Amino acid sequence: MALLKSFALFILAGLCEIGGGYLIWLWLKDDRPWWYGVFGGVVLILYGVVATWQTANFGRVYAAYGGIFIVMALLWAWKVDGFKPDKYDVIGAVIALIGACIIVYFPRK
Repeated sequence: MALLKSFALFILAGLCEIGGGYLIWLWLKDDRPWWYGVFGGVVLILYGVVATWQTANFGRVYAAYGGIFIVMALLWAWKVDGFKPDKYDVIGAVIALIGACIIVYFPRK
């Protein structure tokens, strides 16, 4: 159960970081209203808070989150922006995700 909770927190943190960054992107690059930027900033702050709910230490959580972020960023780009990842994108994302899981979930002595 702890594994599922931890993975869910990584997903929630990723949605906050990518979603907040995307709102700011839309505000600055696509001339959306100023409140897109404000709301994006608030969501980015939530990302920082959600990450603290993990039980591992800071360095390990943020290192592992990088791998999960890669996968989520490609999924976001595919579903939201219409970007089609190629096989090398997928291979790289799988390698990053495996590395993230090793960093956080493998037992230590």
